[in-house]
Amino acid sequence: MKHILSITVHNRPGVMSQVSGLFTRRAFNIDSIAVGTTEDPAISSMTIVMKGDETELAQFESQMLKLADVIQVRVIPFHSSVTREIMLVRVKAGIQDRADVLAIVDVFEGNILEIAAESILIEVFGNNRRIKSMIQLLNQYGIIDMARTGQIALAFENDD
Repeated sequence: MKHILSITVHNRPGVMSQVSGLFTRRAFNIDSIAVGTTEDPAISSMTIVMKGDETELAQFESQMLKLADVIQVRVIPFHSSVTREIMLVRVKAGIQDRADVLAIVDVFEGNILEIAAESILIEVFGNNRRIKSMIQLLNQYGIIDMARTGQIALAFENDD
């Protein structure tokens, strides 16, 4: 089962290494990680997506709270949250394929950042499923290069 962890930490060198070290020591993989400062430059927010059962999740949560720089750990349920990530992707697109690629970008409400002679640079954001769907459609044209952010998430305020 996938879990989203929202971790508030002191913005100091080595904190990300400490947190990710917990995963390394337990031989767990991080599916996604995103870190950024909050409205307070001394505090950062980390969003980690991991797989594991409820027992493993509880262990990670308690272990993280033992780290000196960890202020708070919250588990954000997938069903009551908004998740987003950004993808930049350069796709092969000569004259013959350009209209088809542009149509895909339009459907996914992406942005064209550059059109070159044989490629198009695209920016798109959305949830993980949306990003994966776009990748699947663009694969037929040939993905030259791709960069993705980790997922970020916030829980809905009212979960009825």
